[in-house]
Amino acid sequence: MRWGVRDEATDDHMTTELCMKEIDNCQRLSMGPNFVVFLGQKYGYRPIPTYIVASEFVMLRDALLAMGTDVTLLDTWYMKDTNAVPAIYILQPISSILINFNNKRVPKLQQEDQATWWDNMCKMQKLFRKAAQTLYSTNKIDHEAMHNYFMAVTEREVIRGILSVKNTKNHCLAYVRYINNINMQNIKRASNFIDIINRNIDTESVKLLSDLRDNRLPARIETTNLQRYTVEWTGREGLDLDTHQEYLQHFITHFYKNMVKLVDRAMRKEDSSAQGQIITELLQHLHACNNSVRVFYGREKDLEKVRAYITGPSSKPLVLHGEGGCGKTSLLAKSASLCSEWLAPSKPLLIMRFLGTTPDSSAVTPMLISLCHQISYNLMLPFDDIPDEMVPLTAHLKELLLNATKEQPLLMFLDSVDQLTGATDANKVLWLPTRLPPHVKIVVSCVYEENDPAISQDCVTLRKIIEESDNFLEVTSLGYDLAMDVIKRWMTDGHRDLNNYQMRMVSNALGRCSLPIFVKLVFAEICRWKSYSRPQDTHLAGNVMDSIMMLFEKIEKQHGKLLVSHALAYITASKSGLSESELEDLISLDDKVLDDVYQYHLPPVRRIPPLLWTRIRNDLPNYLSEREADGVSVLNWYHRQFKEAAKKRYFTNQNSSQYFHSSIADYFLGIWGGGTPKPFRFTEIQRHRFNLKEKEGEADRKVPLQPLAFLAKDGTVSRYNLRKFGELPFHLVRSRRFAGLYEHVLFNYEWLHAKMSSCPLQAVLSDFEDACNNVHDREASREDIYRRKREMMLVADALRLGGAILSLYPDMLACQLVGRLLPERPANANVRTLLDQCDEQGPQHCALLPTYHCLHTPGGPLKYSLEGHQFAVFGFRLTADLRYIVSVSNKFVTWDLSTSDLTRETNPRIEGIMQGLQLSPDNKYASAHSSNNQTVAINLMTSEYVVVENPYPEYDIVGTQLSNNRLVIYSQPGATLFDLRGQELERWDNTSGQQVIAMDFVSSSEYSFIYRDSDESDSDTTHYMCLSSILDGKELEPLKFSNVLVAALPGRERVCTCTGGELDRTVSILSRGRLRYSEIELLENRQPLLQLVLDDQASYLIGTFMQGFQVWNLTTEVSEGKKRPCVSLYLPHGIRNVSSRPMQSNSCVLSLEKDYAVAGVRKSLYVWSLRNCKLLKVLDAHFGRIIHTTSLTVGTWNSKRDIAVTVARSCVGIWHLKLGKLLNRLADQPLGAIVTHAEVTKDGSYIVNTESGNLLIWDVATAEVLFRTEEKNVKQLTLFDHDTKFITVCKSGAIGENKCVVQARTIPDGERLYRVEYPIRLLRNVVVTSDNTHLVLAGNEALKDTLFVYNATSGTLINKIVLKYANYKDFHQIVVMPNKPSQVALIDSDKGNILDVRTRRFLRSVPRWNGSVTRDGKYGLFAPARGGLEVIELRHGTSVRTLIPRVAEGVFSVITRFTKTDRYVLYYHSGSKTIRVFRMADGQMVSNYRVSAELTAIDSSDDGTTIVLGTVDGCLTCLTVADPKVAQMTGYVTRLPSRSEEAWRAVEEHAKEMTRFAEPVTPEDD
Repeated sequence: MRWGVRDEATDDHMTTELCMKEIDNCQRLSMGPNFVVFLGQKYGYRPIPTYIVASEFVMLRDALLAMGTDVTLLDTWYMKDTNAVPAIYILQPISSILINFNNKRVPKLQQEDQATWWDNMCKMQKLFRKAAQTLYSTNKIDHEAMHNYFMAVTEREVIRGILSVKNTKNHCLAYVRYINNINMQNIKRASNFIDIINRNIDTESVKLLSDLRDNRLPARIETTNLQRYTVEWTGREGLDLDTHQEYLQHFITHFYKNMVKLVDRAMRKEDSSAQGQIITELLQHLHACNNSVRVFYGREKDLEKVRAYITGPSSKPLVLHGEGGCGKTSLLAKSASLCSEWLAPSKPLLIMRFLGTTPDSSAVTPMLISLCHQISYNLMLPFDDIPDEMVPLTAHLKELLLNATKEQPLLMFLDSVDQLTGATDANKVLWLPTRLPPHVKIVVSCVYEENDPAISQDCVTLRKIIEESDNFLEVTSLGYDLAMDVIKRWMTDGHRDLNNYQMRMVSNALGRCSLPIFVKLVFAEICRWKSYSRPQDTHLAGNVMDSIMMLFEKIEKQHGKLLVSHALAYITASKSGLSESELEDLISLDDKVLDDVYQYHLPPVRRIPPLLWTRIRNDLPNYLSEREADGVSVLNWYHRQFKEAAKKRYFTNQNSSQYFHSSIADYFLGIWGGGTPKPFRFTEIQRHRFNLKEKEGEADRKVPLQPLAFLAKDGTVSRYNLRKFGELPFHLVRSRRFAGLYEHVLFNYEWLHAKMSSCPLQAVLSDFEDACNNVHDREASREDIYRRKREMMLVADALRLGGAILSLYPDMLACQLVGRLLPERPANANVRTLLDQCDEQGPQHCALLPTYHCLHTPGGPLKYSLEGHQFAVFGFRLTADLRYIVSVSNKFVTWDLSTSDLTRETNPRIEGIMQGLQLSPDNKYASAHSSNNQTVAINLMTSEYVVVENPYPEYDIVGTQLSNNRLVIYSQPGATLFDLRGQELERWDNTSGQQVIAMDFVSSSEYSFIYRDSDESDSDTTHYMCLSSILDGKELEPLKFSNVLVAALPGRERVCTCTGGELDRTVSILSRGRLRYSEIELLENRQPLLQLVLDDQASYLIGTFMQGFQVWNLTTEVSEGKKRPCVSLYLPHGIRNVSSRPMQSNSCVLSLEKDYAVAGVRKSLYVWSLRNCKLLKVLDAHFGRIIHTTSLTVGTWNSKRDIAVTVARSCVGIWHLKLGKLLNRLADQPLGAIVTHAEVTKDGSYIVNTESGNLLIWDVATAEVLFRTEEKNVKQLTLFDHDTKFITVCKSGAIGENKCVVQARTIPDGERLYRVEYPIRLLRNVVVTSDNTHLVLAGNEALKDTLFVYNATSGTLINKIVLKYANYKDFHQIVVMPNKPSQVALIDSDKGNILDVRTRRFLRSVPRWNGSVTRDGKYGLFAPARGGLEVIELRHGTSVRTLIPRVAEGVFSVITRFTKTDRYVLYYHSGSKTIRVFRMADGQMVSNYRVSAELTAIDSSDDGTTIVLGTVDGCLTCLTVADPKVAQMTGYVTRLPSRSEEAWRAVEEHAKEMTRFAEPVTPEDD
C-alpha cells in the first residue's frame, strides 16, 4: 500500500487517508478479491490523528490541563479551521514548523528535524492517549473514540477492508503467521517481526494486535478464507529459505489457489449477458445523473422551456447548446430527473446517457446498441434482432421508438453528442432520429462556439437536419447572482465556510466569469482554504484557462512538478486517452521521473509506485473521465479546456512534444516489454549515498509486450491489439520517427494485415493520410519527401482500389498489394520491402499469390471500385460539393468519394426497379420512382424516407422533380405537388392532350412541361416537341422544337434547343421573356442531336450525336451574324451512341481546365483532347454495367513454355503466364471471325482451334496456319495420344435427326484418321480412355441410352453397352478413370456409375460423386450447389474428409477439381465469387481468394504450383500456390520473373524466341 511513498508524502499526513481511498477504489472496481491482509506479530505504526473535531480537541486539551499537563506542543502543531463546519483542528504539515524536514541536500539538518518530529509525535501520542483514557473513564467519550488514539494504520485498513464489509467470502483473504521463540538478542532483526519499545516487547501493541488478529478478524471472515501458519525462529535472521521451504511453498500455492477461486467465483456470478451489461450501464449513467442533480441550482427559465418541450407537441429533438463548460450537462440531468413529475400520471421510460463517460457510450455503434438493449429490456423484446452494423442499427432504433405509448412515453437524454467517436464520416449526429413518433422525446446537448467552427460542426449539422429554431435552447453562463448563490449552496452542502476576506475574493472572481465550469473550479479551490490561510495563499484566477493553470500548479507543488507534468502530458499527448496501467507503465519507463522520485534511495523494483498516480488523480476529481477507446477503458480529459490548458503548459516547444510522443511510441512498439531490461543512469546523489561505483544500470520495468495480436493456447488469434493500432502510428508521426513508421506500420505486412483484420479500411488509410500530411523532415530534401509521399500514396491507393474485397477478405491483402504494386517494385525501396514481406508472410493467410502484375495499379485511371449494391445500379448523382455519390438500385446508397466508404444505406423495401434518381439543390433529399409506380423521398442526412403512392393509379409515372422542400410526381394526366412528408399539396392537369415527356419544377408558380407535339398540320415529317412554361403563375407562349432536346440554363432564363426541321439542324439559344421565348444566338451544328447538356458552370454546351459528341464554348466572342462554331469529337469506327429515352443518351464531361473530354460508351471510357479533337485514350471500364459479356475459356497449357490459350469471340489469345503478357492473337479471318474452341499441345508448339466453321492447326512460333478444313457445328475439341492426335465432335444431319460425328486427325498435318457417326438423344462429352486405347461415345439406339466403344487408333467399333444398371438416371458427364484404362464413370445428378468398357460390366455406383477424380483414381469430390464440400473414397463411396460443412449458402454454381498433382482441391462458389484451396494431406484451407469477376474457367499447371483463372470481364489471372507447408515452395515466389529484373529479361527473351515470326502485340492491344 505504502511502497514508494516519499518522505514528502508524509509531510501533509495524507498517506493513511489515501490508502483508505485506495481500498475504497478496490472495493468499487473489483468484482472478485479486493483486499488481502498478511498479519504477523507486529501491530505497526500508530500515527496521531490528522483531523480532530474542535469540540473533542477542546475536551482533550482541558483534560490535560486539569491534570496539570503542558499542552504547548498540541497548540503548536494543531490549528483550528473554522472554515470547516463544524470546526476542526488540523495537524500542520511538518515542514511548516520544521523547515528542514525534507531538505535532503543538507542531510545533517534534515536528520535533526526528522528526529525532532518523531520525538514530538511520540510525545503528542502519549498526551492524546492519556487524555482519551481520562475522558473515557469519565464517560465523556465512548470506547471507539478513545481507541482512535491507540489504533495502528494496519488495523484501520483491516477495518475498512474486512471488518466493515458485508460480503467477505467473495472478496477478502487473510493470512496469519506466528513465529515461535523470536530471538530478542538480535533486537534490530526482531523489531521487523514484533513491536519493540525501549528494547522490550510493546505489550500494549501485542494486546491490541491479539484482539484484532485472534478475535475480531476470525469472527468476521470465513474460515476458508483465513489461513494460519506457525513457524520456528531459525538462526540469527529468523527465517530461512531451506528450513521454511515447505511453509513458503504451501503459502504460495494456497494464495494462488484462493485468488483464482475468488476470481472464478466472481466471473461465474457476473451477468455477462446483454441484460446484465445494460443494467450495469444504466446504473453508471444514473449515478452520474444523480451527482449532477445534487449540485444543480437555479435556471428555472431554462427548465420551463425543457418542460414545455417534453409536454408539448414537437416531433423533433430538442438541442441544448452553448460553449464548453456552460452547464449543459447539469441542465440536461436536472431535466431528466423532473420528467416523471412533469408527465404524471404517465410512467415514462427514461433513457439517459452521458456520452463519453463509459466505454459503451463513447463510440456511435456501441452507444446505439446500448440504447436498443435498454429499450428492448424495458419492453421485454428479444435482443437477438439488434444488428451490430451502423446502418441497420440506426433503422432498428427508429423501429423501437414506435413502441412508445401515452401511458409509457419514451424519453431519451443524450449529453455531449459531439463527444462520440467512430462515425463513418465527419458528422457524428446523422444517426439521430429527426422525426419522432408520438410520445417520444429526445433531448441532446452539444458544444457551439461561434468563434470556433471546428468544434461547432455537429451543432451546425443538427440545425440542418432539425430546422426548427424553437428546438434549440442556448445554455448561457450562470450570471453573478446565481453563481454566488450556487457557491453558497455548495459550501453549505459541503460543510464549508469562508471568512469575509475570502468571500470577497470569490465575489470578485465570479464577477469576471460565471461559467459553471469556472464556478466548479473556484469551489474546488476554496474548499482547500483554511480559515487561517494567508491572503497570498488564497488567490483566484479570472477565467477558466487561468483557473486550470492554477490547479495544475498546485498539484505540481503537492506531488512533484516532474511527476505531475509528465503524467498529465502523457494523457494529453495520447490520441484517445490512456488506461491507468498504460500510464503507470509509461511513467515507469520515464527515467526523468524515476530519477526524481527515487533520487535518495534505490527501489526494489524500478517502477513508479501506484499510490503516486492515485494521489494525483484524487486531486483531479471529475476532470478526468473514463471512456472507451479501442476496446479498453481509458482516461482522458472530460472538458476540452483542460486538454488545451495541458497542451499550453506542457508542450512548450517541439522538443517536449516529441519527447512524450516518442516515449508513447516506444511503449506501444514493445521495445522494453516482456522482461527486456531498460538501461538507466544512477543520479549523483544515489551514487554518493549508496557508494555505487557504477554509473549505469539496467532494470526490467515490468511492462507488457505489445504484439499485434494476442493468441489463444491453440495458437489462433483471440483478439487484436487495438490500442497499438490506434496509438502507435499517431505517435511515430508526431515524434518525427518516419523510419520507424515505415518499418513498423506503413510498409509492414504483418501490421497492415492485422489492422485490416480488426479495423475498418478507413482506419488503415487514415494512418497513411496522417503521415502524408505531416511529413516535414528537415534533414530530407524536397525530392526525398516527394518520393516518400508517393510511396505512401501508392500503398494507400492500392488498399483503396482493393477496399471492396479487403473489407470482407482481409487475408487477401498480400494478393491485392502484389497484384497492384509489382510495376512499382524496382523504383521504390519501401514498396519493394513491403512486397517481399507479402511474398514471405502472405501465404500464411492466403496461399494464392499473383504470379505477375494483374490488377489496376494506383495512379492509373481507376480510383475506386464501389461495391455495395446487390442488384444492378439504375442511377447515380454527385452532390454539389463533389464529396458524395448517391446511387440507387433496390436501395439508396451514399458513398464518400474522399474515402470510398459506404456512408449511408437505406432500403425502402418496395418492389420493382428504382429509376429517375433526383437530388434536391441543397443535396439534403433524394427521390426515385419504381417500376411499380411508387415514389420514395429520402433524407440523405438521416436516412428517413417516405413512400408516396402514384397519384394517378391508371397511368405509369413518367418522372419526378425534387426541390429543397417539395416533390413533384408527373405522368400523362398531369403533375402532383407533395411536401417531403408525402402530403399532397396541389395538382396541375395536362389539358394539352399531348404525351408528357419531361417536367422542370422550380416552385408552384414556376414550372415547365415538355410534350410530344402530335400536330400533323406541319408540312414536313419531323416530329416536334413542345415546351410549355408557367412563370409567376402565368403561361408563356408554347415553344416548339425538333425531337432532339432542350437544356435549361441555371435560373431557367435561357434555353438551348434545335428549333429547325429535318434539314436545318441549327442549335438556338433562346431567352425567356414575360410572354414568350426569343432567339438570341445561333450555334453551328451539322449532326442530328440525341442530347444536349451544359457543364456545371454553364460555359460549355455538349451535344451527343450517333457518331460522337459536339462541344460549343459559350464564353468566347462571336462576330455578329455568324453562328457559334463547335468542336466535333468522333468515336472509333463501329462504336455508336444510342438514345436511351427521349432527350437522353450517352453523356460527355469536360476536365477542370476544359482541355479534355471524357465519355462513357458501352463498357469503355474515351478521352479526347479539345485542342486537336484527337482521341487520346480508350480505358477499359469493365466494372461498369456490361450489357453483354462473352465468356473467356482457358485452354490446355503447358509448364515448359508457360503458354496458355484463351478463346475470345474474335480470336485465339496466346499468353505467357509467367509474364502475364498477351504474346499474340490468332485469327484466320481478322474481320468477323467467330472462335469457339482452342487447344494447345503440351510442348506449346501447336494450337488447334475452330473459327467461323473452319478447323485450323497453327504453328505457335510462326503464327502460321498449317492446316485448314471446313468443319461446322463443332461442339467438342480434345487432344489425345500425347497430343499427337485430336478429335472433333460435331452435330450433323437435319434438324430433329440428332446425330453426332466424331472425327480423329493427326497433329500437325491434319490427316483424318477416321470418321464415326452415331445417333444421340442428348449431346454428352466424348472421352478417350487413360491408355489412349478406347474412344467412348454416349448415344441412343433403339430408344435406349447406349455407350459406343471404338478403337481410338483405328475407329473400329468394339462394343455397344446398353445402359440398364440399377437406379439408372440421365447422366451429364463421362469421366475417364485414370488408374483403370478400361473404366469410365457416368455422372448423374446424385451419383457416379463406373463401368468397364472392355468387359461391358457395370462395376458399382458411387453416391454423391460429382466427377472430379485424383490421378490414382482413389478419391473424388462431392459439392452440392447448396453448399458443402467433401472428399469421398471411390471404392466404397464413403466420405473421408469434410472440407466445407454443409452450411446453406444459397443455390449457386460451383466448380470443383483437383490440381494436376492432387495436392490441393479447388472450390469456386459463384455466390461469394471465392476460390477456396484445400490441402489434401490435412484438409486445411490454405486460401480463400475473391475473384474480381465471375469465374468461367480454372486450370492448374502440371506441377501443381500455379492456377490459371479466366473471368467474364476478359481477364486472365495466374496465381502461384505458395503453400508455406510445402518445402519446395520456399523461395519459389521470389524466383518468379515478376520479382527479379534479371529473370524477367531472360523469360522475356525466351518468349520473343517462341514467337519470333509473329507480329508483336502493342500495349494498347494487350
